Amino acid sequence: MTPVTERSTPTLAPAEPSLRTPAELQFRTPRIADGIRIWEIARDSRVLDVNSSYAYVLWCRDYAATSLVATDEFDRPVGFVTGYRRPEAPGTLFVWQVAVDEDQRGRGVAARMLHTLLDRLRHCGVTRLETTISPDNSASIALFTAVAQQRGTYITRTDLFAADDFPDSHLPEDLYTIGD
Repeated sequence: MTPVTERSTPTLAPAEPSLRTPAELQFRTPRIADGIRIWEIARDSRVLDVNSSYAYVLWCRDYAATSLVATDEFDRPVGFVTGYRRPEAPGTLFVWQVAVDEDQRGRGVAARMLHTLLDRLRHCGVTRLETTISPDNSASIALFTAVAQQRGTYITRTDLFAADDFPDSHLPEDLYTIGD
């Protein structure tokens, strides 16, 4: 493993209250009806691999407990995190995708969503977060590194999927792990 950042306390301690929700946004569990909007946010990100709209609707049904949406004052999703607990490692939350509407970026919404979701899942025994990031996605690397630092823990990077593991022209995906 290649350490990206190392901190002294290897735990997923709760985030500081000031790192959570901006007053005008609310964070909640996604609903089936949010699937359309989540798909639109992913599509409009121009960075994420966009799954089928059906996949996002299913995600809102089957993985709602391990996912989250940020909503505006009209309860309209403006950001999301999709994740699941790994069957072989139930103490690990695998974060599939994180995206925020363009007009909400730069306000720390993505980090706040991750902190909120991790805090909610502590009672289920989640002590580790995993995600994959392609080497050219410096914004995601910075996001997850900052989350690890804010939680007083470390983040590591290991090779996971090589480019030739994919049937299309996909970049490799490195595995980033936060926590013990």
